[in-house]
Amino acid sequence: MKNIALLLITTLFLSSCTQKISPHIEKAKSLIENVTETIAPVPTIILESGLPNKHLIKTSFIPQAPEKNWHQPWQDACEEASLLTLKYYYSGKTPDVATMVADYQLLFSFESDNKFKHDINIDNMSTISSQYLGLTPNILENPTIKDIKKELSLDHPVIITANGKTLYKENKNFRSGGPWYHSLVVLGYDDNSQKFIVHDVGTQHGAYFKYSYNLLLDSVHDFPVSGKKEEIDTGAKRILVLLK
Repeated sequence: MKNIALLLITTLFLSSCTQKISPHIEKAKSLIENVTETIAPVPTIILESGLPNKHLIKTSFIPQAPEKNWHQPWQDACEEASLLTLKYYYSGKTPDVATMVADYQLLFSFESDNKFKHDINIDNMSTISSQYLGLTPNILENPTIKDIKKELSLDHPVIITANGKTLYKENKNFRSGGPWYHSLVVLGYDDNSQKFIVHDVGTQHGAYFKYSYNLLLDSVHDFPVSGKKEEIDTGAKRILVLLK
């Protein structure tokens, strides 16, 4: 296993000769963690809290820009990507790119009819969930790490809106230091590494990306009341859970 880990690190360093090293180091860490878990899986333990010490929900990764077109509305479509991730999760479907694009367009049309802006907040996402996707929304105010883990342990993916510049501290796949306002789907956690596992819909290598517990919770903010992205840290701490 040590030889495998060494090979992964060596390969990534060699490929980064003309690129920034930091993203490759983070990718190498993730690959090593995944290889270790595959070769010698650590058994799940039920803690005194009644929660397992780790849990992971498997579902399709729905990129924010499925055709790699980053012009509007795709530039601000991370919230829609998060919602569609839940739509496909509960339907059990794995969509192709054409299906994704068609579903995005229908969702954009619904938002336009309801006069939503490019950046939608948790309340808007809740409305879309109940009135368009046919899912039951539950907004949790001031969530704790335990609150998020409890939902995940019940196989309820959690949608968060967040300060992308906070996330950038652990995810260098973002451009320009990360977006002021971002959305992603939390799918799992692992107490051994103290990390949440997410589908970060707006970044390269975003499927099953890992953020530390405290950093992810610190990043959580709804869109600010002022309407200014730059004031994201004034936004309320809320998360969205959708049920079938």
